[in-house]
Amino acid sequence: MAAPEERELSQEQTEKLLQFQDLTGIESMDQCRQTLQQHNWNIEAAVQDRLNEQEGVPSVFNTAPSRPLQVNTADHRVYSYVVSRPQPRGLLGWGYYLIMLPFRITYYTLLDIFRFALRFIRPDPRSRVTDPVGDIVSFIQMFEEKYGRTHPVFYQGTYSQALNDAKQELRFLLVYLHGEDHQDSDEFCRNTLCTTEVTQFVNSRMLFWACSTNKPEGFRVSQALRENTYPFLAMIMLKDRRMTVVGRLEGLIQPQDLINQLTFIMEANQTYLVSERLEREERNQTQVLRQQQDEAYLASLRADQEKERKRREKQEQKRREEEEAQLRLQAEERKKRNLQEEKERRSEGLPAEPEQDHPDSLKIIFKMPNDTRVERRFLFTQSLSVIHDFLFSLKETPEHFQIVVNFPRRVLPCLPTEEVPVPPTLQEAGLSRSQLLFVQDLTDE
Repeated sequence: MAAPEERELSQEQTEKLLQFQDLTGIESMDQCRQTLQQHNWNIEAAVQDRLNEQEGVPSVFNTAPSRPLQVNTADHRVYSYVVSRPQPRGLLGWGYYLIMLPFRITYYTLLDIFRFALRFIRPDPRSRVTDPVGDIVSFIQMFEEKYGRTHPVFYQGTYSQALNDAKQELRFLLVYLHGEDHQDSDEFCRNTLCTTEVTQFVNSRMLFWACSTNKPEGFRVSQALRENTYPFLAMIMLKDRRMTVVGRLEGLIQPQDLINQLTFIMEANQTYLVSERLEREERNQTQVLRQQQDEAYLASLRADQEKERKRREKQEQKRREEEEAQLRLQAEERKKRNLQEEKERRSEGLPAEPEQDHPDSLKIIFKMPNDTRVERRFLFTQSLSVIHDFLFSLKETPEHFQIVVNFPRRVLPCLPTEEVPVPPTLQEAGLSRSQLLFVQDLTDE
C-alpha cells in the first residue's frame, strides 16, 4: 500500500500529470507519474526524454547508461582511412627516434600502469555523465581559447541530440574526438581542422560534433566508436533506418586529404540518403493523407456536434420560452384574480344607491372607454372616492383610469394625493343633479 505522500498530489502536479499524458499518449497514469518524478516534475524535460526514447535515442536528461550509445558500428562496409606517422628521415632523424624510443615506451607504459592501478582505487570519473551539455560547452570554450574562433561550427548539444537532429534532417554527422594527451592533436587542430577550406567544407555539407575524451560525454562516445588513435573522425548517417558509422578517419590527416576523404565517403553513401528521403516523403504523404482524413472526420464530427449543440440550445430556448410564457400567464391570471377580488371588495364597501326622490341625490351618467354608458345615483355629500370605487367595481372598467368633466374640461381628484389628502365631495366638486362624466383608460400610459 502506497504511503499517503505518494498518493496525494498537488493541483499543479495533477495538471502536469494530465498534460504529460496528453502530450505523450501514455495510457498508464502510474508510468506518467514515475517519469515526471524522475525528472523532478519538469514536464519539458520529461516530454523531450520521452520523444528521444521513441526515436531510439538515449535520454539526455537522466544519468547516462553505462552501455555504449546505439549507433551501428558493426557494418563491415565502413570506410576506414588511417594516416600513419611519417618515418624518420636521414641519420639524424633515426638517431633522435632511437634515442627517444626507450623514454617514450617507458612513459606510456608507466602511464598505462598508473591508469590501470587507479581504476581499482577510484573508478574513472568519466564513466558517469552528469552534465553532457556542460561537457560540450566547456570543450568549445577550451578549443576557442587555444585555437581561435576559425573552425567548423560546433553542435552545441549532446551526442544523442546531434544524432537525433542528423536523423531528422537526413544529414551527415561528422564526429571529432579530441585526445588532449596525444601528440598529433594540437597540430591537427591548428593546421587542418581550423583552416578556412575545411571550415567552409564542413559547415556547408554536414553537422559537426566534437568533444574531448577527457570529458565524460566524450569518453562515453569514445566507448561507442572505439577509436584506435588520434586525431579521430567518424562520419555517421541514417542508413537502413539506423544511425550508422560509414567512415572512419584516424591519424594526422592534411586539409585537402581530409576534404577528399569526406567527399568520397559522402558520394559513396549519398544514395542511402536519397532513398531515405524518398521513403520519408512517401511516409509524409501517407501521413498527410491520413491527417487530412482525420481532419475531415473531425470537421464532420464537429459539424455534427455543432448541430446537436444548436438543437439542444433550440430545445432549451423553447423550453425557457414556454416556462416564461407559463409564468407570464400565471402572473396575469393571478393579477386578474387579485383585481377581481379587489373589485368585489370595493363593490361590497359601496354605500347603497339613494332613492330617486332623495333631496340630496344626483344622477351621474358615465361614458366608458368602450363607448357604453353606465348610470347611477349618488348623494352630494358623498366623496368623489365613492364614484371612483363604483367605477372600479364594474367589470368593464380598466384597472387604471381617471374621471373627466368635459365643460370645462378637468380631471376629478377622486383619489387622495399630497396636495389633496381628502378628496372633495360631489357638491364641492361642482357636479350638477344630472351630470355626464367621461372615464379615460390609463392602463397603457
